Amino acid sequence: MSGKTDAQVIIGGKVLTLSGYESEEYLQKVASYINNKLAELGGMDGFSRQSLDMQNMALQLNIADDYFKAKKQISLLEEQAEEKEKELYDIKHELIAAQIKLENNEKNVKNLESELEESSRKIIRLEAELKNSQSSSQSRSKKS
Repeated sequence: MSGKTDAQVIIGGKVLTLSGYESEEYLQKVASYINNKLAELGGMDGFSRQSLDMQNMALQLNIADDYFKAKKQISLLEEQAEEKEKELYDIKHELIAAQIKLENNEKNVKNLESELEESSRKIIRLEAELKNSQSSSQSRSKKS
C-alpha cells in the first residue's frame, strides 16, 4: 500500500490540505467534484440567501443523493451483468449441444455415404451378373 498523500486543493475559494492514501490526482478530483456541486447549488435561486448551515446541509444532501443514485446504478449494472452471464452460459450450452448434433449428423452422413457406395458396388455387380446371365441365355438360345 502506498504512503499517505497530502495535496493542496481549493474548495469554495479556500485553500485546504487534503490527506489520504489515494493519489494527489484523486484528491484533486474530489475537490473538483465538491466545487462543481457548490457551483451547481450556487446557481439555484435563494441558495446564497440561506444560512451557511443550510448551504452546507444542501451540499451534503446533494452529495448523499449522488451517492445513492450511483449505488443504485451499480446495483442495476451488476444485475444486468449477472443476467448477461446467465444468457452467455445458456448460449454456450446451446452451442455445445449444436456441435454434438452436428458431429452426429456428420457421422450419419459418412455412414450413409458408405452405404451408398456399398449399394452402388452391389448394383454394378448385380448388373454385371445380369448381363452375364443374359449373355449366357442368348448363347444357349443360339446353340439350340
